[in-house]
Amino acid sequence: MTNKYIYFVANWKMFGNLRSLNSLDKVIKFSKTNKKKKYKIIYCPPNTLIRPMSKRLKKTTIQVGAQNCHHTYEFGAYTGQVNSSMIKSVGAKYVILGHSENRQIGETDNLINLKIKSAIKSGLKIIFCIGETLKEKRSKKTNQILKRQIEKGLKSIKNKSKIIIAYEPVWSIGTGAIPKEAALTQTISFIKSRFAKKYPKILYGGSVNNKNVEKLKKIPNIDGFLIGGASQSSKKFIDIIQKTII
Repeated sequence: MTNKYIYFVANWKMFGNLRSLNSLDKVIKFSKTNKKKKYKIIYCPPNTLIRPMSKRLKKTTIQVGAQNCHHTYEFGAYTGQVNSSMIKSVGAKYVILGHSENRQIGETDNLINLKIKSAIKSGLKIIFCIGETLKEKRSKKTNQILKRQIEKGLKSIKNKSKIIIAYEPVWSIGTGAIPKEAALTQTISFIKSRFAKKYPKILYGGSVNNKNVEKLKKIPNIDGFLIGGASQSSKKFIDIIQKTII
């Protein structure tokens, strides 16, 4: 792994209520007793929990993000939608964009590009998800797919300092399967090669848990992890962090 800050992003997906915030107490205590380690924790709960979670974490180093946003920066007649300025106003510092679960229900590279531009305008940092399907992997199109997603998703964005790339192979999410070490090392290197000078931080996501993280942390140039189901348990989440930073 990288020697710089290691990111642990908790994507709660459609999970959690006000009572679920009690699970943060153990993570807060852990973060306060491990201040010397170079790592950052970011929670991305449903929109309903961004404000109360931000308040709960106010006196800590843990930050909060959203899981998506609308592509329009201005207010408008978009029933049920929330834009980047709105999530920023309630305490979000980050936003996950381009997640495969949203791509599968119709998000295109062009739409994701508009969302990224809106989020940057709002002052948010972006966790930009890319990844190939099992069919694309078997057809040996991984690099081709990632190249397209990066180029179209980041089109016309000159300042990429607010972008964090999250490589999430679609076939890995929720399956328990993770890429082989050689393949993942090669893919991370390819992603970095798409950026001429300074490259963004790169996270790995896809069935990350407290059992496989010790294998994953051996991959060079990974700056952290985007963690789904395992992050909903404070015990499992802390275990992942401990096994990575120690």
